[in-house]
Amino acid sequence: MTATAPPGPGTSTERAGAAAATSGRGAGREAAFFDLDKTVIAKAAMAAFRGPFHEGGLLDRRSLVRAILAQIVYLHLGASDQRLDRIRESVLRLTKGWQRDRVAAVIEETLETVVEPIIYAEAMDLMERHQEEGRLVVIVSASPEEIVGPLGRHLEVDRTIASRAALDEQGRYTGQMGFYAYGPYKAQAMQELAAREGIDLARSYAYTDSYTDLPMLEAVGHPVAVNPDRVLARLARERGWEVMHFVRPVRLRDRVRDRMMTTQVRPAVAISFGAVAAALGALALGWWLGSRRSRGDEPGDVVRVV
Repeated sequence: MTATAPPGPGTSTERAGAAAATSGRGAGREAAFFDLDKTVIAKAAMAAFRGPFHEGGLLDRRSLVRAILAQIVYLHLGASDQRLDRIRESVLRLTKGWQRDRVAAVIEETLETVVEPIIYAEAMDLMERHQEEGRLVVIVSASPEEIVGPLGRHLEVDRTIASRAALDEQGRYTGQMGFYAYGPYKAQAMQELAAREGIDLARSYAYTDSYTDLPMLEAVGHPVAVNPDRVLARLARERGWEVMHFVRPVRLRDRVRDRMMTTQVRPAVAISFGAVAAALGALALGWWLGSRRSRGDEPGDVVRVV
C-alpha cells in the first residue's frame, strides 16, 4: 500500500500554526471546514453504501457482513489511528479491481435514498449560516471522492476534499491510495486550498468529531468539536474549544418542505394580523360614532372651536 508523502518537516501543530499565521497576514476570505462522518452525517459514509454496493453486485454477502461489523466498531468504539488504518486496508483490498465508473454510478443512483435520512439538521443549519455570512463551506473527509463529491453537490457546499484511490489504465481500483485525506493530510489539503483561494485560516472554522482530526482543528482560528470522542472532548476542555452536539438527522426533502410551509405561513400570519387590526379599527370607529350620537352630535355637525 502506498500513500502520498507527509506534508513537510515539523509537527502538525507547527505546520498548521505557520499556515494560520501566514494566511492571517492579509484580509482573505473566511471558510468553514466540516468533517463528514458523524459530523455532517450520522454514520460512516462508506458503511452507509454497503447495501447499494451489495445490491449492485460489488459486495458479496461475506464482505457485507464485514462492512457491518466495521461500522459497529466505528460507531461504538470511536476512531483511532489503528482502527482507521485497518478499515482503510480492508476497503482497499475489498475494492481492488472494481470499476470506478460502476461505483460512481451506484452512488449517484442511491445517494438520495442512502444519505438523506442521516444528515444532521444542525450541520445543515450551520453550513447555511456560514454561507449566508460569506464563508466558503468545505467538506473535508477521508471517505472516497466518489462519495464525497456527489454528497457535496447534494448539500450545495462550495468545495470538497476527499481521499482518492489509485486507478489502472482501465479505470479500475489498484488497491492503493493516490491521496489519503486523513490526519495531517487533511490539514495539508486545507492549507493548499487556502493558498489557491486566498482563504484566511486564522479567521476560519473547522468542525469534527474525532481526535484523529486534531491537525484539521489546529489549522484554523476557530476549532469546534462536534459529537466529540472521549479524547477530543478532553482536549477541547483543556484548550477552551467550543463543543457542539448534533442529534437531529433530517431528510433534505422534509427540510425544504418545512421551509416552504414556514414561508407560506408568515404572510398568512401577517394577513391575519392585518385583518384583526382592520376589524378592531372598524369596531373603534363604530363605538366613537355611537358615542357622538348618544351626546346629540351627528356626524354632519360642525365642531366649533372658540
